[in-house]
Amino acid sequence: MRDMRTAARFAARSDGPRRPLRHVLLSSSLAGALLFALAPAVEAAPAAAANPCPRGYVRIVCVNLDNQTLWMQDKNGRRTYGPVPIRSGRKGFPTRTGLKSIYAKRVKDWSYAYNVSMPYAQYFDGGQAFHAYAGAITTPPGSHGCVNMRLADAKRLFSLTQKGDRAYIWGRRR
Repeated sequence: MRDMRTAARFAARSDGPRRPLRHVLLSSSLAGALLFALAPAVEAAPAAAANPCPRGYVRIVCVNLDNQTLWMQDKNGRRTYGPVPIRSGRKGFPTRTGLKSIYAKRVKDWSYAYNVSMPYAQYFDGGQAFHAYAGAITTPPGSHGCVNMRLADAKRLFSLTQKGDRAYIWGRRR
């Protein structure tokens, strides 16, 4: 009770700015201080988590394994292509995550390891590549680590990228 009376007297002082008693109580309490300190961080958190793909690259291919989508963005984070659906690595053959670089591009390629055609292949990590897939990309079980796309999507991405462009892959296939 004593603290409430002190706060009421402080609010009624004539030598300072007048504030309602509820503002004085809220701002003088620990809960109020925490609320005001954390409010901007709580509001900003969803926006930051929505697109973890790095900015600052002229072109970067962004792959979200959580929701199986791919897009391309410019140095300011604006999307220049996509999002398009993808199919990533199956259990035991995960698509490797992290910041990558497209080091080879081939319009027509063939995987001798898995005996499959890889049109519009763009290699980003060892044998893993972005490429078109003839079947339905939404059907299980998934790729052997590559990022599969529909033919039209793979062809369009191939036309937009250059050797040396970056790719950022994050998340996990569910």
